[in-house]
Amino acid sequence: QVQLVESGGGSVQAGGSLRLSCAASGSIFSINAMAWYRQGPGKQRELVAIITSSGSTNYADSVKGRFTISRDNAKNTVYLQMNSLKPEDTAVYYCNADVRRDVSRVVNTYWGLGTQVTVSS
Repeated sequence: QVQLVESGGGSVQAGGSLRLSCAASGSIFSINAMAWYRQGPGKQRELVAIITSSGSTNYADSVKGRFTISRDNAKNTVYLQMNSLKPEDTAVYYCNADVRRDVSRVVNTYWGLGTQVTVSS
């Protein structure tokens, strides 16, 4: 089995910063893409940022220039540096990873349980 555990959420005032971490553990052969999603109150879950195993990144328009996704492949960990936070960034943030558990080409997607980020005005 594979587990994803997020950390780093909390409450911050508008304009502040937070850094989220997500560590993957368990039966892991390799990890392809890793991503952060978020779900705000009354909203659908949306992609925030994604990073491939080679380091290519993509961001939602709403966070471009403010958020930075990165990963440490040796630690099976993905990070999300969030700067210039806005009240509309308030959401539960979820980590996501596409994992190969063995030498086969089978890839499964795993999710963390989420971490709350609250931005006050």
